[in-house]
Amino acid sequence: MSVTVRVPAKVNVQLAVGPARPDGFHDLANVFLAVGLYDEVTATASPDGPRVTCAGPDAGQVPLDGTNLAVRAAIALAERHGRDPDMHLHIAKDIPVAGGMAGGSADGAAALVACDALWGTNASREELLGICAELGSDVPFSLVGGAALGTGRGELLRPLEVDGTFHWVFATAHRGLSTPAVFREFDRLGEGTRIPEPVASQDLLDALAKGDADALAAAVSNDLQPAALSLFPELAGTLAAGRAAGALAALVSGSGPTTAFLARDAGTAARIARDLRATGTCRTARTAAGPVPGATVVSGAP
Repeated sequence: MSVTVRVPAKVNVQLAVGPARPDGFHDLANVFLAVGLYDEVTATASPDGPRVTCAGPDAGQVPLDGTNLAVRAAIALAERHGRDPDMHLHIAKDIPVAGGMAGGSADGAAALVACDALWGTNASREELLGICAELGSDVPFSLVGGAALGTGRGELLRPLEVDGTFHWVFATAHRGLSTPAVFREFDRLGEGTRIPEPVASQDLLDALAKGDADALAAAVSNDLQPAALSLFPELAGTLAAGRAAGALAALVSGSGPTTAFLARDAGTAARIARDLRATGTCRTARTAAGPVPGATVVSGAP
């Protein structure tokens, strides 16, 4: 038997970052929106597991050992239920790798849901979210999807109301960025200055609730963007090209280097993506809309 789970990418419409904590993490006010770019993770019973394979764009950059979040998720669930992690995970990759859109986190959440269904462990939502939080700050949101405010280091979620659909263009870069490296650069750039505690923008939350793209465009922000641009200056050209193409807003997605452009509607998004590809400032540009649901079983459930 096999179980396949589809899981979306995310964009951070606000990422407010506080000072470094004693444990090395940062407190965040992280407004997530799940968007329709997807990975699929298939879990299959296998006596020589755990093992993982991957196919799709940039699959060669995905680790196929015990550091892979999908493998770690499956092992964590197996250990909690006293069973062997006897499975093969296959990742059909379509979310950009090392792109600031939580592709690895998405795979971890998807593997957790897939193995729970495959093994019949019947884990509660709270148990799954607890495992997700242990795996990484973005993993819980990949499980729930939709829109949410993440606090703590991003793992404490409050669902948010969204009216309607927001249309986006995502431009992938010619190379990746390491999330820890971007946070280190954030700390370096902030040395000697007072970094305030992170707070969600009420204007941004109101814009989501009203489905107002213009108001959202005026409120989006990413405190990691200066650090990402410091490490990857070429992204400034991509951001400028997207604005010139008619985007309502342009920002680095999460820790980057994927750049995100808010569009007024689906047709405008398609035109912005076409124009961005023509500039040569990015590897490719794709459209997606959100919010969409989180990790969802699409085949093989009992």
